[in-house]
Amino acid sequence: VSEIESEKQSRMTALLERLHGKHNSSRSWQETSKVVRQAMEKRGVINTAGHQLLLNCLETLQRALKVSSLPSMTDRLESIARQNMLGSHLSPSHTECYITSDMFYVEVHLDKAGKLVDVKVAHHGENPVSCPELIQHLRDKNFDEFSKHLKGLVNLYKLPGDNKLKTKMYLALQSLELDLTKMMHMFRIATNANTVETILHGSVGLLTARSGGHLVSLQCYVSPNDIFEEGTGDIDYYLLLYSVVPRTLGVSVSVTVEGTTLVYKLPIAPLITGSHPVDNKGTPSFSSVTNSNCVDLPACFFLKMNRLMPFSLSYIKKMGSTTGIPVLETVPTLSPLYDLIIKSQLHEEGEASPPALAQSMRFYTSLPGQQHCYFLNGDAPVQDGRSLQGAYVSKIPFRHPAQVPALLDIIRHQAAYNTLIGSCVKKTYIKEDTPGLLQFEVCPLTDSSFSVSFQHPVNESLVCVVMEVIDSRQVACKLYKGLSDALICTDDFITKVVQRCMSIPVTMRAIRRKAETIQADTPALSLIAETVEIMVKKNLPPTGSPGYMGMCTGPDGSNPVGLPGLNSGTNSAGKLISLYVFSVKWIKFYKTEINVTAKFLLIFWPLAYLGMQYDNGMSQWFPILVLENPQHCTF
Repeated sequence: VSEIESEKQSRMTALLERLHGKHNSSRSWQETSKVVRQAMEKRGVINTAGHQLLLNCLETLQRALKVSSLPSMTDRLESIARQNMLGSHLSPSHTECYITSDMFYVEVHLDKAGKLVDVKVAHHGENPVSCPELIQHLRDKNFDEFSKHLKGLVNLYKLPGDNKLKTKMYLALQSLELDLTKMMHMFRIATNANTVETILHGSVGLLTARSGGHLVSLQCYVSPNDIFEEGTGDIDYYLLLYSVVPRTLGVSVSVTVEGTTLVYKLPIAPLITGSHPVDNKGTPSFSSVTNSNCVDLPACFFLKMNRLMPFSLSYIKKMGSTTGIPVLETVPTLSPLYDLIIKSQLHEEGEASPPALAQSMRFYTSLPGQQHCYFLNGDAPVQDGRSLQGAYVSKIPFRHPAQVPALLDIIRHQAAYNTLIGSCVKKTYIKEDTPGLLQFEVCPLTDSSFSVSFQHPVNESLVCVVMEVIDSRQVACKLYKGLSDALICTDDFITKVVQRCMSIPVTMRAIRRKAETIQADTPALSLIAETVEIMVKKNLPPTGSPGYMGMCTGPDGSNPVGLPGLNSGTNSAGKLISLYVFSVKWIKFYKTEINVTAKFLLIFWPLAYLGMQYDNGMSQWFPILVLENPQHCTF
């Protein structure tokens, strides 16, 4: 140990001597300059990746700094401009910051304390206009959203050609926006539609004007789940009454213009003539396309989906035939439509990496009083031995504003179909051996219809509900069961439920509850009828015996309350049966409105009448049963 310590000590002494030697040695200025020059020549050129990494670090530090003064505010604005590859400069007073490009610029007006005064956007050849959204974002210090707006403005002008050609494309987009805005207003005036009706039925849906870097948005479909406040089940009346709704609600498309390899004739002036619609739906009349109001441009209008949406192959072709332009530039890679719907639904529910499809075709839903398991048989052959095929669509090209309503109807139709199938896809997991777990199979039939198969609630047989999505507002349902199977519910009942909720699990729960209600009533009615028949046979009264206290008959034996068959004979048994039949028919007719107590009294009052009519011992116990033990009633 002592040898090791002595060795360390000697090495330390030698190192200190070298340091002292360097410190004491003097070096001339020429020698120092030579060493520095050699070091500079050896320095390597900073690569692009390293430079970008350094910039990213600086931007991260910039975002971490608190903005509380004029210099810090202008520094942050200039930093955001650099991130979006835009120029920036300050006014001499440093209270105005200009973020610029060739086609637009943004003015940010500040006071001397750094507080926001105004934000204006000016497009090429236009005067600056205040932008409320940008003002709100900067007042809230929401610099990320402000940066997204700048990125949207940059993307708006990512067009082919020089500034003159880009200006023409921008004019074409402006003209289209004016026509679409007028179409929405004409629909609302003609139909007096509220917000939800405008979204679901409007010719262009609910239009939100372009603001800052956000494009014009057309909201065209919302499911019942979208228009109910989450967790409360109450209708969102703000959505029903006001036009300002979140851009991300439901299915929406953004309207833009983009460069294309082919040349299309696009309008550079509004095409709607007059302010009066041609029908009661607010449909406008358009002027003819001429060389005076349209120009040939290497660009096309696009409806850009707010998120990737699965479409069946037939719907993709239908959109292409509507506009005369193929929706997909290349031959799409087709996949089973149900696989695409499952992936899309799991992504919406926040599933970062959807599980393998081989394991994810079985999904579970937990509902009040019921637990369901759904098997989505998307590989079932539909036609020509092939499964229903589809592809994701991100944008749809078109050339004329009159083509937008037809495109939105196709989008709505597909969205309604996807909503129904997607309602089965949940991240919930329930064990297979859970008692009472109900099994369902969903199988495609066509691109607009499917079947839901399940076991009959009473019989050990298979029943099937076929749902046909006629359009986004109509779903026709048909129940198929065996001839000997017990009644479950009517087709009209299923149709009303599914159109109200647009959910397969909720509809299946309603069907089963309806079947349980019917089956709960049927045995009780049969038992009462059998009991009445036995009692009547054993207790036939003498002909002409009077009714109990003249019950339901007048002094002359007439039928003042109009009970059927009550005065058809003098036999009290006939009167009793008439009373019973009337009671049962009344209950069946008002089954949904009548409460438990009323059902109990209406069914048992003929029996009570019989018990009190004949003094054979029954009158000793039957009134007590009726009055003291109502829990025996199964209604």
